[in-house]
Amino acid sequence: MLQQLTASPHLFWLSLGGLLLAAEMLGASGYLLWSGVAAALVGLLIWLIPLPWEWQGVAFALFTVIAALLWASWLERKAYADAPNGSLNQRGQQMLGLHGRLLEQPENGFSRIRIGDSTWRVSGAENLNIGDEVEVTGVEGNTLQVIHSTTARQI
Repeated sequence: MLQQLTASPHLFWLSLGGLLLAAEMLGASGYLLWSGVAAALVGLLIWLIPLPWEWQGVAFALFTVIAALLWASWLERKAYADAPNGSLNQRGQQMLGLHGRLLEQPENGFSRIRIGDSTWRVSGAENLNIGDEVEVTGVEGNTLQVIHSTTARQI
């Protein structure tokens, strides 16, 4: 068997890569994934370009480090892209710019609108009527500040 491995070392690296990837599937939490990929790449490399065993080990180490660094940079970019926008658990702030129609005639400057499956207390500086479309422009406590939608489109 040792003679077979020395005669075709690419089979050793491909087998090692397959074993590492199979072990990763058993739950290694990502530790063996990039080593398995690197071993498979070394197997493909030495199948194309025969290298002495010293260079095979160097190639395996380099491929492992490069794969891990690429994965880390991808995770960083993904984490940055998925970062919260600072309005997590601030439902009112998440509603800025949304549109709705007044459900009640304003009384003392306050009315209600429906956004999603909730109704919200709103306040507006303008004279508004039932059915007017409004846009949320701000939040004060649990009251949404609104302006008439036609006014919002002109701004």
